[in-house]
Amino acid sequence: MENAQALKGKIALVAGATRGAGRAMAVELGRAGATVYVTGRTTRDHVSEVGRSTETIEETAELVDAAAGTEGRGIAVPTDHLEPDQVRALVARIDREQGRLDLLVNDIWGGDALLDMGSREQPKLWEMDLDKGLRVMRLGIESHIVTSHCALPLLVRNPGGLLVEVTDGTEEYNRATYRKPFFYDLAKTTPIRMAYGLGEELKEFGCTAVCLTPGWLRSEAMLDSAFHVTEENWRDACEQAPHFAISESPTYIGRALAALAADPDVARWNGQSLSSGGLAREYGFTDTDGSAPDAWRYIAEVDQTSASADVTGYR
Repeated sequence: MENAQALKGKIALVAGATRGAGRAMAVELGRAGATVYVTGRTTRDHVSEVGRSTETIEETAELVDAAAGTEGRGIAVPTDHLEPDQVRALVARIDREQGRLDLLVNDIWGGDALLDMGSREQPKLWEMDLDKGLRVMRLGIESHIVTSHCALPLLVRNPGGLLVEVTDGTEEYNRATYRKPFFYDLAKTTPIRMAYGLGEELKEFGCTAVCLTPGWLRSEAMLDSAFHVTEENWRDACEQAPHFAISESPTYIGRALAALAADPDVARWNGQSLSSGGLAREYGFTDTDGSAPDAWRYIAEVDQTSASADVTGYR
């Protein structure tokens, strides 16, 4: 961001900030000067069902502090967002310590471990484990509802508040494409509608709701588990999956969020589905390598029509 202190004095809650997009968004908000409460279930003393002990919310808070310098800061609060009492206590703490909430980011997920996303042949609904599928619904939808229900009363106290629902896929792409399996499709389509509905409810308070998606995200799990590469040599994975050439670092969506949150005219986006690539064109930020990947346009125009990868004109 051009203005490193664009969010100085702002209070943010990134729900689901243990790793991936959530962690990067928290870091970039801190870099822009915000105080960021980061939540998740994996701590240095407890590992969630995701099973990745190397990423904790304490570490996320430390990364926010390191990026923030003298202004923003990171505050780790262990929270299971399916437990309303825990979320109410979290919001009460923010109110007690800050007296306001300017930005709520619902990035809670954790359902990948319950789905075989790497399989070419996905099972039909009736072939899936029902308990696991319903757990995916709870993790990807119910947790967002619980968090919004508890936190929005604090957000709407002051005009200018922003709610960001985070998902996988734009409204245009998810409407035209079945994001199988069944439970994944529901979990990643619903936040788009939630942002639209809550945008209608928030606008009378001078607040805004949007849905935001990254493109093909080089999350920690995508790098080390799916492709066995690092951020430094990620292009090696293109030998296995040529279209991975359009992928983006988590920092890219973090920069998208920071630019969005700093926009004094953010209400123009109310209720809309937004992407990191689309916002890069609007606000002029880039990924860490200086490129500006437009993944969802690429996926529709190249990935789904050709086995060969050519990112020319797309990043």
